[in-house]
Amino acid sequence: MDGLLRELEALMTLERLELNLFRGPSRNLGGRSMYGGQIIGQAMVAASHTVEGREPHSLHAYFLLPGNMALPVVYEVDRLRDGASFSSRRVQAIQQGRPILSMMASFHKEEPGFEHQATMPEVPPPESLRPWHELVADWIDQAPDISPEARAALTADFFIDFRPVDPVNPLKPRKRGTRGEMWFRARGRLSDDPWLHRCVLAYASDWGLLGAALRPYGKRWFERTMMVASIDHALWFHRPARADEWLLYVTDSHAAQSARGLSRGTIFDQTGRLIASAAQEGLMRPMEPREQWSRSLVAADPEPKT
Repeated sequence: MDGLLRELEALMTLERLELNLFRGPSRNLGGRSMYGGQIIGQAMVAASHTVEGREPHSLHAYFLLPGNMALPVVYEVDRLRDGASFSSRRVQAIQQGRPILSMMASFHKEEPGFEHQATMPEVPPPESLRPWHELVADWIDQAPDISPEARAALTADFFIDFRPVDPVNPLKPRKRGTRGEMWFRARGRLSDDPWLHRCVLAYASDWGLLGAALRPYGKRWFERTMMVASIDHALWFHRPARADEWLLYVTDSHAAQSARGLSRGTIFDQTGRLIASAAQEGLMRPMEPREQWSRSLVAADPEPKT
């Protein structure tokens, strides 16, 4: 395992301070605040340390304050209920005495039942697509006047290998439909611990999800003229999968209003099994004058995908 993967596993390894109290490190990914997927992933780790014999099936989290990337995060777990089939946990992520995230997570013991799922779309295989970091390197070479903030955000050494099916240069954004697909996996082989793979999947599920709601407007989350932030995040685990094997993330958005956009995603493995579903509402507030914004807002070209 290379250094980057060791760092990922270290990020998802929490220090136990008390029975229901944990502490996790932070990592600077070049944004304005802590990456939301890190807090969600670590909160899942904390909750999982208080449950035995049951698998997580859903989480619902609210981002309350921006996380400080220079400080560790303390996770406080409340063991709300352990029933015959389900266990419920509430997790508070805390920095400097204030909650930055509040999450509910539910766990379920495995049992037989009915099964159906959405169909995985046909897309090119991941091996035929360029990694995100290679695309970014080319885009930056073509934009010598890029701002330091944008450079830091785009070139952060991420733990996950993302391969967009239809990449769009964020330094030259264009209006498009809300639908998007990308393959992703951890950048190396992880240990076999199933908890780690679920938490890494939760970590990756925050990447680019809000972007689906921004696509029709040709806007980017790091623009100085935009205030963009995740408000909440929901994730449902349907089937187990390895986070170090290719997974397809299909995202879209079916609503935006009142400076908020709603995005949703489905995650499939290469065999077409539906692994997880996600949803997120985010703030996408234009910082331009309202009149100018209204004149510049036009409908995106529809995409033929269904």
